[in-house]
Amino acid sequence: MITIKINYKNNLLHIDKYAAIDIGSNAIRLLITTVIEKEGFATQFKKTSLVRLPIRLGADVFLEGNITQVNYQRLLDAMQAFSLLIKTHNVVAYRACATSAMREAANGKEIVAKLKVATGINIQIIDGNDEAAIIASTHLKQLISDDKVFLYVDVGGGSTELTVFANGINIASQSFKLGTVRIINDMVSATIWDEIKEWVTYNTKAYSKVHVIGSGGNINSIHSFSEKKVGQPLSYLFMSNFYEKIKKYSYNERVFELKMNPDRADVIIPATRIYLSAMKWAKAKNMYVPKIGLADGIVKQLYNERKSKEFKKS
Repeated sequence: MITIKINYKNNLLHIDKYAAIDIGSNAIRLLITTVIEKEGFATQFKKTSLVRLPIRLGADVFLEGNITQVNYQRLLDAMQAFSLLIKTHNVVAYRACATSAMREAANGKEIVAKLKVATGINIQIIDGNDEAAIIASTHLKQLISDDKVFLYVDVGGGSTELTVFANGINIASQSFKLGTVRIINDMVSATIWDEIKEWVTYNTKAYSKVHVIGSGGNINSIHSFSEKKVGQPLSYLFMSNFYEKIKKYSYNERVFELKMNPDRADVIIPATRIYLSAMKWAKAKNMYVPKIGLADGIVKQLYNERKSKEFKKS
């Protein structure tokens, strides 16, 4: 794969494009972000293109232990398409990361090696702690006030990442094998739920007031259903009512009447349960939805790495 660097300098602007590939258990995503720099002003990160494909690798791995040939072919087609999009956008740097499904697949490393040969894309398999750290490198820190306590909840198809921030500092962080694809395939025991409840309760009990920050495609979808403006939090009451409402609809009704995407309509119920449970255990009244995720964190990392290299050269 060939990438071409192209910079536009007009009115002292420096413009570059970065790309991030997030290979999750439910879907894979290609995010292309335009980064705009102007001396004396804060750097702007503009989401230019987002392609999401619901390949659902977790359905293979969590049930069979491997990525099947059928889904490998779909993944290969997707990576070839992503490679062409990255080239066409003249991206200066990209990174591809795979999470829960790929790291648990017995043939995960083999799949990664085959994809690199076929497409030139080097996929990094990261663990839950790496995933949480990458997301934390986004603009998340700008949302975390020094005088407040936050429980950050990132729900994916294969895992849920939890982090407690107090006084602007990461107090505790943990990844659990609790994900929407696992739940709909009846692969989550009561023990896992008990472990997460115990973790949240223990790490938030010292604080009188905790706010929750939610990330992931499902909470973004829920926020859209709420019709609240960007930045306005979702209340525990809303989340509870929403959960009871969507449980009354069949899968077909959620697709047709609520106009949900077919690959969202089945996982949104377990996702809502996870978010709602986290709020309940932390005794939180509100959840903020900044609409950030792993791909945003990857872009931010790439940008920071470039700036660090430039600083060392100067």
